[in-house]
Amino acid sequence: MNTKSPKIIAYMKPTCGWSNGVRAVLKKYQLPYEDRDIINNADHYAEMVAKSGQPLQPTLDIDGKIVADVSGEDVERWLIQNGYVKSSDTPAEAPTNAACATHPAPVATINLRG
Repeated sequence: MNTKSPKIIAYMKPTCGWSNGVRAVLKKYQLPYEDRDIINNADHYAEMVAKSGQPLQPTLDIDGKIVADVSGEDVERWLIQNGYVKSSDTPAEAPTNAACATHPAPVATINLRG
């Protein structure tokens, strides 16, 4: 098992079930990370796409290894399999496999053809 904390950059939405699940897992294992907002910072989004080759989040850069389009459960499994943490039965503070909430339907369009 690795003795030092990995360098983690997490590309996520500020509010999203998937992102919150990843945050909960990282907190559960007390792993420090940089949370990069891909919604309000276009540079973070572009960096995530350039690093991972895909546009979906959450995407993590863990010690230079890209783990893309994952849930908290996926991240936890990856961290355990790669020796960063030992499995723990401690519950996470948020669901680790929940989708983002649905977004409201678009507003009706205005018919300009009269």
